[in-house]
Parts: sequence; C-alpha cells; structure tokens
Amino acid sequence: MTQAATTMADGAEQPPVDLRSDTVTRPTPQMYERMASAPLGDDGLDGDPTAQELEATAAAMLGKEAALYAPSATMANLLAILAQAQRQELVLAEAASHIYVAERGAAALTGAFYQGIAGVDGAMDLDLLQEALAPGRNKLPTGVVCLETSHNNAGGAALPLAHMQAVFEASRQAGAAVHLDGARLMNAAVALDVPAARIAAFADTVSLCLSKGLSAPMGAVLAGPAATIERARWLRKLLGGGQRQVGIAAAAGLVAVTTMAERLAQDHANASRLARGTSRIPGLTVNAPQTNIVQVDVKATGLDAVQWEAALKRLGVLVRPWERHRLRCVTHRHIGEHEVDLALEAFAAVAASAPARA
Repeated sequence: MTQAATTMADGAEQPPVDLRSDTVTRPTPQMYERMASAPLGDDGLDGDPTAQELEATAAAMLGKEAALYAPSATMANLLAILAQAQRQELVLAEAASHIYVAERGAAALTGAFYQGIAGVDGAMDLDLLQEALAPGRNKLPTGVVCLETSHNNAGGAALPLAHMQAVFEASRQAGAAVHLDGARLMNAAVALDVPAARIAAFADTVSLCLSKGLSAPMGAVLAGPAATIERARWLRKLLGGGQRQVGIAAAAGLVAVTTMAERLAQDHANASRLARGTSRIPGLTVNAPQTNIVQVDVKATGLDAVQWEAALKRLGVLVRPWERHRLRCVTHRHIGEHEVDLALEAFAAVAASAPARA
C-alpha cells in the first residue's frame, strides 16, 4: 500500500488524505499537454521562449516591468535581497515570517544582517519598524524590508492592504526597498478579492511560488523593476540557478498563473470546513483560516504534535507538526469535502483516545 493508505471495508485502498502542504499538488492534464508542446530554447544562451512568455505574463499580472523564472521561491527571495541590499545593511522582516525564520541563513551569502520585527497575525508592529528604520550613530542602514502574504506561520493570514501601504511608505522614506514574499500571493488575492497587482503595488519586488496551490511541479517568478530583474538574472546564474530547456517546466507555470488562481476559493472553503469541524472536537483549539492553512492546537489533549502526527497517519491522514503542541493542515485541489470529512473522523478518533479524554 502507499504511504499511510488505509483499506476500506470493501477491500479498496483509500489514498491518504494529505494535508501536509499544498506543495504536494500534482500537475493538471492541461499542464502536461502544455509541457509536451512547449517551444524550447537554451535559457542560458539566447533564451527559452516559453520561459520568456511566463516571465512576461507574470510581470503583467503583478503590475511590474519585468520578471524572472527561478527554480524555487526561496531562491527568488534570495535573489531579491541580493539585488537590493548591500553588504552590512539590514534586512527587516516580521519575526515569524518565512524569510526570517527559515531563510535568514542566506546572510552567509548576502553579507546583510537579518532583523526580526515583532508582529501580530503576520503584520509587523509599525512603531517597531519605524524604530528599526530610523538612522542612528551606531546603526546599520536598512537595505530591504520584507513582507509576506499570505503568511504561513500566521495561519495563512492575508495582510491588510492598509498595513502593506504603511510599511511601503515608511520604507521608502527611509531609503529602503520593499520585497514581498508572495509564495501564496494568489491565496491572499482571492481572500481579499483584489487583483494580485493591487497587493504587489506595495512592494518593489515580489516573488510568487508556482508549485503550491497553483499546482505547477516546480518554480517561482520574481517580478520588479527591469534593472533589478536584470541584476537578479545575473545573480541567478551565480547561484547555480541557470537552466537550459527550462520551458518544459515553465510551460506548467504558464498554465498555473493563467488558469489556477480562481479555484483557490475552493481550498479556502475546505479549510474553513476543516476548521469548523475540528473546533467542535473537545481538546482542540483551531484558528479561523482566512485562506487555506489550518493550525490546530492539541495541548489540551495530553498528546504533543508528533504523537498526533503518528496517530493520524495510522488512520490515513497526513499532517505536519508545526510547534510542540500545534499541527498545520493545508488544503489544496486534491482535498475536497469528502477528504475533509475523512480527516475530521480521524481527528475525532485520536482525540477520543487521548490521555486527557481516556
């Protein structure tokens, strides 16, 4: 049987309900078709036409002058920082953001210093931001201020546009660029019911992951001013991110950015269904998801997150421990109402047998 699969009463195998991440999504049939017929070239020499089409399409969608295809959103974020922050400058980011929590080891490459700014629901405290941006005799200047929306560690929260505008204006006044980690930008756009360009307007550069809810097999785009993207293209090669007939992958990305955003509302609805159901289970505390990420606090059950992960896996449901007593569940296009209900049955069964309930 496949990992965590369960056997039904009729002997049929039930695939696992995989809530670990929206990165588990597989390409759509349309993506496979586009990949098979994509015009190709050498992206390291005179360019790959399909990659160029993806870059132009993404730049227009995000309201930027130019865009660059990158192997991952992590590399896209790094390229943005390398292209806009000088050595011995500060990179400011909300203290629970992915760039600060999971990517700041890149300081070894950038030569910049990463500083976390405390926040609530992914929105950094504006007073603390102003304090960090203010010049001082013994302070390093800030090169880049980073935002993230939707915000992974804040349970998929979409930053309010007024907050993003305030950060953008304060950063501009201090002479710092703003980079938006938009790994799940389209989820935020759907949640706020605005075009992606409306959000991206409050950043100089923006990254967009193609392999999460948008379902492409790999890749991301970095968009921004033409001069910044030109420098990022050179830096991409420096980091080993240059590729050859990359249009095979970029073709799937084209389908992702042109056809996959609207359906994300279904993922948000299924996340809400999952959150409502788990919140009714004694011992569980759940966030009210704005997008497709559900965080479940299991502390009151007497089991930690790792124990919950193992117990749910035995019942055919895959989740990820996020903190000692917190699980993260992410809905995506392979999770429908039926899968949500199977997950709820598993959550209820584990809770019923937990020490605090036994």
